[in-house]
Amino acid sequence: MTPHAPSRDDTPTAVAVVFFRPSAAQAARIVERFAGRAAVLVFDNGGIPPEALAGLRAAERLTLLGEGRNLGIAAALNALADAARAAGFRRLFLLDQDADATLETLAALAQALDRAAGDAPHPALVGPAPARNPGHKAPHYPARRGQAPRGGLRPVEFLATSGSLMDLDAFAWVGPFREDFFIDAVDLEWCFRAWSRGLSCWMDPATAIPHSVGRGTIRARVLPVAMPEQPLFRMAVYVRNTAYGWRLPHVPRRWKLKQAAYLPLQICLYWARHRFSPRVLARLLGALARGLGGRLGRPADAPP
Repeated sequence: MTPHAPSRDDTPTAVAVVFFRPSAAQAARIVERFAGRAAVLVFDNGGIPPEALAGLRAAERLTLLGEGRNLGIAAALNALADAARAAGFRRLFLLDQDADATLETLAALAQALDRAAGDAPHPALVGPAPARNPGHKAPHYPARRGQAPRGGLRPVEFLATSGSLMDLDAFAWVGPFREDFFIDAVDLEWCFRAWSRGLSCWMDPATAIPHSVGRGTIRARVLPVAMPEQPLFRMAVYVRNTAYGWRLPHVPRRWKLKQAAYLPLQICLYWARHRFSPRVLARLLGALARGLGGRLGRPADAPP
């Protein structure tokens, strides 16, 4: 059994946003673009400025969830999806505070999801192509082998959750995002799980939004390799979750081999950026050991 392909008449959609320490301008942008024009669910993962919080509470057709504590992106996404399903929504437009998306973006992705829904494997979600964002490394979504394009869409191994339109029946079928991952590789693991359960993930090349991953880019001096510059706790969670992914049967072997070659290089690049600090190397090697050993959960040094 797999989720049915809904008709266009039974696909009410909600906009879902996760906020963690947003600026007042970022919160106001969500209100301006979506409130009153669509049903909006916002999860407060902490750090919303008081004036922005007041604006969110006063906004039309906007529901505020969360208690202002950082539960991690996976827990926030799961809470938003559960609330949307309970309210009768069939699709969820996932955003974070950095996503530069509009109702026009949503409309384009809704049409793309309709096109993808005609054949098996049924789509779990469809997302935009990554647009260039100066100073940041754009994410790359590898093509899914053995799956033909459909309706102008490209089958991809995974997508970033932010900017993607999710089928909530598919979400129920695949299961929730892994809360023990806390933040990094949450979307990657979920998409691989969707493919393993007979569903699919698609990128719409005709729709693009910029993504801001990290606070800059680290580039190798010799090799053509670049990676996001992130706080140490984020890099450590990424290393841990990537290593744990090598234990998961639904993660393709080709991806495991690629990451097994790439992860040590990333660790070295990050260590070099931080002046070969013994503390940084110990933190990353410890994270690698925890991932290989299956010791996940909220990092001790995650911001509140």
